[in-house]
Amino acid sequence: MDTIMDTNNTVEPKKDKIPLEELTPKEIVKQLDTYIVGQHKAKKSVAIALRNRTRRLKLPEEIRDEIAPKNILMIGPTGVGKTEIARRLAKLCGAPFLKVEATKYTEVGYVGRDVESMVRDLMAVGYNMVKAEFQENLKAKAAEKVEEALLDLLLPGSGPKKTHKKAAPAADGEIKQISDISVALGNIFQNAEMQQAEDVAAEEKNDNADKDSSMNETREKFRVMLREGKLEDRQVEVSQRRQARVPSFEIFAGGNMEDMESAMQGIATMISGSSGGSRRRSVTVKEAREILMEEQLDRMTDPDKVADEAKTRVQQMGIVFIDEIDKIATGGGTSRSGQDVSREGVQRDILPIVEGSNVNTKFGVIDTTHILFIAAGAFNVSKPSDLIPELQGRFPLRVELDSLNAEDFKKILTEPKNALTKQYVSLLSTEGVTINFTEEAIDRMSSFAADVNMRVENIGARRLHTIMETLLEDLSFEADEHKGETIDITADYVDERLKGVAQDQDLSKYIL
Repeated sequence: MDTIMDTNNTVEPKKDKIPLEELTPKEIVKQLDTYIVGQHKAKKSVAIALRNRTRRLKLPEEIRDEIAPKNILMIGPTGVGKTEIARRLAKLCGAPFLKVEATKYTEVGYVGRDVESMVRDLMAVGYNMVKAEFQENLKAKAAEKVEEALLDLLLPGSGPKKTHKKAAPAADGEIKQISDISVALGNIFQNAEMQQAEDVAAEEKNDNADKDSSMNETREKFRVMLREGKLEDRQVEVSQRRQARVPSFEIFAGGNMEDMESAMQGIATMISGSSGGSRRRSVTVKEAREILMEEQLDRMTDPDKVADEAKTRVQQMGIVFIDEIDKIATGGGTSRSGQDVSREGVQRDILPIVEGSNVNTKFGVIDTTHILFIAAGAFNVSKPSDLIPELQGRFPLRVELDSLNAEDFKKILTEPKNALTKQYVSLLSTEGVTINFTEEAIDRMSSFAADVNMRVENIGARRLHTIMETLLEDLSFEADEHKGETIDITADYVDERLKGVAQDQDLSKYIL
């Protein structure tokens, strides 16, 4: 299973990804076209860079090491699809992918996260991805053991009997004493005792066989019910292991207070010795299956093998998307002071990471030489030339994204799978309200968005979110009163709802 991580450290599971080897540049562009309108040049550059990752791995080792990735710098106004391309690319490709914000990092020596943490985060993404893949292959075997464990919880004592250890042999003196007594007694009681012992043993064996047969029969009935899902809501008591967190000392090289606090708690837990153990919980069978499956898969997974495979993938196929890189540009002036010094320091710290250096992580040392870096920024205040020359040289491919016009807005409202009109239709359908957008209404909204962007501030496709909210505000508020109705959104409806805004020259008073 592949995962991604963005700046808020959220992780998303893989959803039927196409193997990276099968993704030709044309196929990559086609997949991106499903969600992103226009920007063919940017899609083409990203597709070629991604395809070159797989091409390089097919080369002989002596040539492979000489081929460095061609990092990309995407330039364009806000809201034209730079971040969206990264998001969709992450979901599309099967390589470790990390999206970060350049503004979250600070120069070494300042309070905040150091730039090396992006490599540590990328390695964490790769580890989770490989671990999920390993566990996916082990699920069938683990499911059998989980089923037996659930039956043990539902029918305590019905499982296979554990063989008990034999009693320790008696001491030599005891053996001699017992031997003397048996000789003294002779054969008077020997035959009677042996016969009695055999009768008792046979009786116990028959009783145990009957009990075992009855228990096995009941267990098999429960197994059938369990597989049919008839016991999902039954309560069982399960013992859940406490997660023992291994403290990470690498955060002292640069990290935020949350990282510091987490690490200190881990150290305190390790010293106190309270990290292990388990606790009893009363849960449903459905919840118990998830808990037991997770624990079983953790036991069956070799963390060293996972770390080794993840390290290889990160170093050979890893991709880092650095957003908002224009915010650390120092501006066109010659003097450097205050914030500019810190920004330039961040650029200097990013430079060795992009060039290729070794970064220590808790999974081992990572070489960043063959990691692909894609940077993006609006550059509406600064220019790409305001970045330090060394950093500019490390992003040889520059792609300019086009501003969006009314025709692009019309496509955005209707064509993508996640089109805004489709989203609002689905949202209001939950209230029993059906809305239909006419083509004239969509044309009117598109031209209106382009007009506002031209007059006030060009925020790209994000303008459509504000227009749609303003347009459907009253209907969303009163949706419960229109249950069962079908409402047509026409050009007149659009003009009526946005009339006041359209007539006012100071549009920023109404729309951001």
